[in-house]
Amino acid sequence: MEALRRPALPDDAVRYRLFAAAAEGPGGEELLRRCAELALVRFAPLLASYVWHRQPFRLRYVPRRGETPAHIGGTTVFGDNVEDEWFIVYLLREITREFPGLAARIDDNDGEFLLIEAADFLPKWLNPENSENRVFFYKGELHIIPLSETWEQDWDLCAPCPTIPEALALLSTRSQEFLAAEPIRAAVEKRIHGYPEKIQASLHRARCFLPAGIVAVLRQRPSLVAAAVQAFYLRDPGDVRACRRPFRTFPAEQRVMTLVTFTRCLYAQLVQQQFVPDRRSGYTLPAPSHPQYRAYELGMKLAHGFEILCSKSSKAAPDAERNVLSGPLWERFLRSLKEKDYFKGEMEGSAKYLELLHMAEDHFQQSVAVPESSVEVSPGDEILTLLQTTSIDLEEFEREAACLPPEDDDSWLDITPDALDQMLKETRNESLPSTNEEEQKYDLETVAESMKAFVSKVSTHEGAEMPWSSDESPVTFDMDSFTKALDRILGADSEELDSDDLDEEEEFDFSDGDDADLDAGNQRQEQKASPGELLGSLKAYMNEMDRELAQTNVGKSFTTQKRGVSMPGAQVCSRNFQPGNVLKVAVLSNVIRTFPRASKVC
Repeated sequence: MEALRRPALPDDAVRYRLFAAAAEGPGGEELLRRCAELALVRFAPLLASYVWHRQPFRLRYVPRRGETPAHIGGTTVFGDNVEDEWFIVYLLREITREFPGLAARIDDNDGEFLLIEAADFLPKWLNPENSENRVFFYKGELHIIPLSETWEQDWDLCAPCPTIPEALALLSTRSQEFLAAEPIRAAVEKRIHGYPEKIQASLHRARCFLPAGIVAVLRQRPSLVAAAVQAFYLRDPGDVRACRRPFRTFPAEQRVMTLVTFTRCLYAQLVQQQFVPDRRSGYTLPAPSHPQYRAYELGMKLAHGFEILCSKSSKAAPDAERNVLSGPLWERFLRSLKEKDYFKGEMEGSAKYLELLHMAEDHFQQSVAVPESSVEVSPGDEILTLLQTTSIDLEEFEREAACLPPEDDDSWLDITPDALDQMLKETRNESLPSTNEEEQKYDLETVAESMKAFVSKVSTHEGAEMPWSSDESPVTFDMDSFTKALDRILGADSEELDSDDLDEEEEFDFSDGDDADLDAGNQRQEQKASPGELLGSLKAYMNEMDRELAQTNVGKSFTTQKRGVSMPGAQVCSRNFQPGNVLKVAVLSNVIRTFPRASKVC
């Protein structure tokens, strides 16, 4: 199977593939390459402004291999920011909507994580063993390829997974039949709801006191802030060794105040790190009471990250000098940005326009114009190359620092108890069962029939299962009906005995004739005792048995009701059980204990 042949994905990576839904024909490779180019250009306004945690979204042509047809796709390492993974899910859905001839698949180290998100709503037959090559985005909607035509009759849960060509053939001809159920689609939609507006909401702008060289580099490559934060956040003793001396690449002497754009995940990682700089590095911090202490601290940490990246550089001139910003692809890319109002009406040549343009150039060179055969350039090599080709105007930076816009509020870092409760409620979905008495119908006969059906059900290697029913409503419980059912099972009220009990008593001879040898003065009773006397005698025997058993292991195993203390389930068994009812209390207690467990299972 394909799952056995493909290399395992890292824990923090996601793989995505887009296939031509129709059968491959002449010019298939050219068509797929063209689709990849058009898709990246079409979604350039979103991709250019997005800050990736580790690796960007890329589409590369992949030739046919075995049963896997040619396709376009890639693998992105998202690190600690799982929102990168869900943004890619959103992108794939929108790409298949814009290009109806494409069908998209996405998975990660957990497999079909879209199904995991909708686990509460999956059909009974779908499990991890048979879900491969069944989940696709097609024409902007989630589709699930079912089992074979006869699966409902045969219930063949071990049926082999379809190959990708088989699944694509079904999608291209009968896609409406395979549209995922509304609850499944809603669960996935809820996870990606809010894009593309969510992109801006996930960013955080903060002031940092940085060396002028880093400010110049970030103007050209804003995405390098992620690599620098990761270098500092994941530093090891060898990395810190490069910072225990005056910085070679970014000395602390020429620092200016600037505004840096992070993602919230990157900002949180940088802020929460406790770090004291080495005095030899030249980076000193003011007192914590200083109004700009946070800016100094963030700048110090970010500078350490950039210095660590440069210390790992190969020192070789990278193959990044080729001019990729002058070809027809770049022109189409830039034209698409202008059509989608990416520059937001800014005058060409203004500071804001240039900032947005540098972000677009950064994305284009990192994700669009990189040949498949090229070796990825390390962040340290790229930083050193930019320092060689970028002019640093310290006076210009200082003038800009005097009129910086305000930074974003970071109160979102602190979660109040009320906010935590709200998050937990949203996670649970507040799907509590209805307590309407009209809906609570407990029928003992229904339970008996269900037990009969369960016993007669043929179990599989996965264990016995309750018979399937189309009624997916929550399990309800009627206390009154349950109490009446227990009365029928355990007998009449504790103060009464039925005729069978009296008949059984008559089988016993409760005469005192056997005591004649012990007491010669007693006369043998010739008449039978009345029913009331027999009942009292039986109760006396039962009480005596309770007293004798109370000191034994058998008696200790029974459940008794203490005076003044309510039993679990006292609402159900509210009758006063006398000492003679120890066995009934034990039976009833055991029955009641099963209900919390049964409710968890249900």
